[in-house]
Amino acid sequence: MIGRLPTRRNVLTARKRIRSRVHHTPLLTSHSLNELAGVEILFKAEGLQRSGSFKFRGALNAVLSLPAAERRRGVVTHSSGNHGGALACVASMLGVPATVVVPRGGSAFKRASVERYGGRIVHCGATLAAREKKLAEVQRATGAAYVPPYDHNAVIAGQGTAMLEIVDDTNADEVWVPVGGGGLASGCVLAAPAELQVVGAEPALAADARLSLETGVRQPPMPPRTVADGLRTALGERNFSILAAYGLPIRCVSEREITAAQQLAMSCLKVLVESSSAVPLAALMKYGVQNPDTRRVVVVLTGANLQV
Repeated sequence: MIGRLPTRRNVLTARKRIRSRVHHTPLLTSHSLNELAGVEILFKAEGLQRSGSFKFRGALNAVLSLPAAERRRGVVTHSSGNHGGALACVASMLGVPATVVVPRGGSAFKRASVERYGGRIVHCGATLAAREKKLAEVQRATGAAYVPPYDHNAVIAGQGTAMLEIVDDTNADEVWVPVGGGGLASGCVLAAPAELQVVGAEPALAADARLSLETGVRQPPMPPRTVADGLRTALGERNFSILAAYGLPIRCVSEREITAAQQLAMSCLKVLVESSSAVPLAALMKYGVQNPDTRRVVVVLTGANLQV
C-alpha cells in the first residue's frame, strides 16, 4: 500500500520549506534551436542547481521534512547517480551524516561527487535486491532515515518546485521532461496549472514508463543499455499512480537521437547537458509539439554532472 499521494498543496509547502536554500534556476534559449524546432524553446537549467541537478530539490525537502531527532541519526539512500550526490550535498549543508549505497560499476564521476560533499559510500552488487539488502544493513547499524530517489511524497513535492518556478517565469504552453523513476514528472504534473501540458520523454531502450501507462500495469525496468543512465530505472509506485491519473503522454527516442540532441544543446546553449537531460529535446525535435497551437515550450535540462 502506498498510502496518500502528494498534491499540489504539498508542492507549494515544499517551495516555502526549501526556497531559501535552492537556486531559482534560469531559463535559457537559443535562436538556432528555435529555428530548428519551429517553436520557441526555453530550457530550465537545473544543471545550475546545487549539486548539479534537480535532485537537490527533492532531497532537501525530504530531509527538512524529517523530525529533528530522526534527522540527527543521519540519512541513507541507494543511488548510482545524481540523487546520491544531492543527498550528500543536503546532508553536508544541514550537518547530517549521509551514507549512499552505490552499485559497483557505477559512474566514478558521480561517486566522486558524493565523496566531495562528505557522504560515506558503501558498495553493493548491481541488482536492486543487492541495493536494498545493503541499505537495510546500514539502517540497522545506524538508525539512518531512508530517503528514496523518487518514490517518496516529499521527494516528489520537492521536484515539483521546478515547475512552480517555470510558471512564475514564463507563459509556456508545454513543458517536456525526461522520465526515469518519475519523481520530476510527477512533481511537475502536480504543480502545473490545468492549461499547461506536461509531456514526458524516454529512451526507446528504457521505455518502461510508456508501456506502464499504455497497459495500466507498472512494468519492470529494462536492461540498463541506454546511454541516458539517469533514466534506466522503472517508475515508482506513487509516480505511476500520479502519471497514470494525469494521462502523461510519453515520446521515445533512439540512442543516436539522444546523443545528437545532447551535442546540439551543449553547442547552442554553452552549458553542460547530461545525456538524460537531452532526451526531451531529442523527442521534441523528432515529434514536434503535442498541441498544434503551442507557441512556447519549456524543456527541463535535469543535470550537468558529466565528465568532460
